Amino acid sequence: MSQPTAAEVAAGIRATIGAHTQAQDAGRVDDVVAQYTPDGVLEVPGQEPLRGHEAIRAAFEGWASQMTGPSRHFIANTVVTSWSEEEATAESDAALFARGESGWGVQLVGHYEDTLRLRDGVWQFQHRKTTYLT
Repeated sequence: MSQPTAAEVAAGIRATIGAHTQAQDAGRVDDVVAQYTPDGVLEVPGQEPLRGHEAIRAAFEGWASQMTGPSRHFIANTVVTSWSEEEATAESDAALFARGESGWGVQLVGHYEDTLRLRDGVWQFQHRKTTYLT
């Protein structure tokens, strides 16, 4: 098997980030969890790191149950910062919009630092660190 190109790696990583975002916004928790390796870690400000599928599933189920209306995450400026045949790192900016009584508004702005592993030809999150910008 030949070494993937930078463009192929970037496309695969963006596809994983996009699949995660679409699933999260649609409330498809199992699809969100599928974007993580079985021992994946998710760091969110104000919480202990979530380790493994069950912890990540429980968190996303809880967050989904708290949503009172439609919301959308917008991910931008994704840059692959390093990569090899099996591992890559990337950074992205994010904004969460939610619709309330007066229309759509920005709920938060953040930054992701991701480490991804290639498993069975698909990039999955090994570690995602979320930072909220204030």
